[in-house]
Amino acid sequence: MTTDATPKETPAEASAAAAVPTTVAATEGGSTTPTAVRPSPAWGWIALGLLVVLVLAASTRYLEQNVPTFFAETDLAEIADAIEYPVYAILLGLLGNVLVTLLGIRERIAAAFRTEFFIKTGLVLLGASINLSVIASAAGPAIAQAILLISGVFLFTWWLAGRLGLDDKLRALLAAAVSICGVSAAIAAAGAVRAKREQLAYTASLVILFALPSIFILPWLADVFGLSDAVAGAWIGGNIDTTAAVTAAGALAGEEALQIASIVKVTQNALMGVVAVALTAYFTLRVERQPGAARPGLGELWRRFPKFVLGFVAASVIATWYLDAAGADGKEVIGVVNDLRVWFLILAFVSIGLEFRVASLREAGWRPIAVFASATVFNLVLALALASLLFRNFTG
Repeated sequence: MTTDATPKETPAEASAAAAVPTTVAATEGGSTTPTAVRPSPAWGWIALGLLVVLVLAASTRYLEQNVPTFFAETDLAEIADAIEYPVYAILLGLLGNVLVTLLGIRERIAAAFRTEFFIKTGLVLLGASINLSVIASAAGPAIAQAILLISGVFLFTWWLAGRLGLDDKLRALLAAAVSICGVSAAIAAAGAVRAKREQLAYTASLVILFALPSIFILPWLADVFGLSDAVAGAWIGGNIDTTAAVTAAGALAGEEALQIASIVKVTQNALMGVVAVALTAYFTLRVERQPGAARPGLGELWRRFPKFVLGFVAASVIATWYLDAAGADGKEVIGVVNDLRVWFLILAFVSIGLEFRVASLREAGWRPIAVFASATVFNLVLALALASLLFRNFTG
């Protein structure tokens, strides 16, 4: 997979590299996109970046555990109790972003902002807290919702972007990102259609820009609408574009909502490989029409499959078996695993804040933003309708 890069990197291409994590080459499906990888910095800068992430994560945990106590006897007690660790982590990450940018060291330490690694590890560990019966009972509606939602949102975004005259490659990136799983889907699509770096930067920046407020708005709306935990989780999992943001919003909505949101999002992620292979075939056979181009096979589908999903299921299998064998004594061990999961998720949310950039949005113009915003609203409405229909009688 190659990109249309010129020998001399343009400002837009530099923005693209800054907008996407250094681990961007490892997509949710396990495929690689060498064009988005930054040069390896010195180990000293990586260590400093990791120290920044760890300090912000420790500060997050401190605030989570102590703020309710600080405000226990005040009028803000209920608000302090309601604020969860994703809020502190993202806000501290954004503040850290501003600080390291002002110090001029952000790009040097950015290799330590391993959002993909942290969130995938956290989600694998999340599997230990999900009983297999929940996965089995949610699998049917989750698969149905994923297929209908991805198809509807992808086709709507593709159509609207075409009406506004966007390039086919950018259309593919926007449609994949908003319908499946944000940056990871955009990266997979970029490799499939050989998109330009600046197009990936546009899409990645839009994903983060829209995902951040959704973390707080959707759980609040779910409470306003009086949605059940299952419907709220399915709505969050089907609407927010990034796995990390889905997990953050799910955590704010409650433990059961988090579980359902994770299952729904994992199901959508699993279809990313199918969409990437379909895009590869479409651009090869219809758009680019290159003579002699090889057709994608089953090996390509497996290469793009989000393999951390297997770890998520394996953790659930092992935990279910262990609790059945160990009984009440096993809950303490699972509690340790859950605490470790929280730490990895905090690291992921801090990294989200540290990675956020608005510079590349200046190159996008209004049309990609209009397409993404319209598709997000469409996704919001369709996801709520499907979640209400498919999960209204769900009992985990």
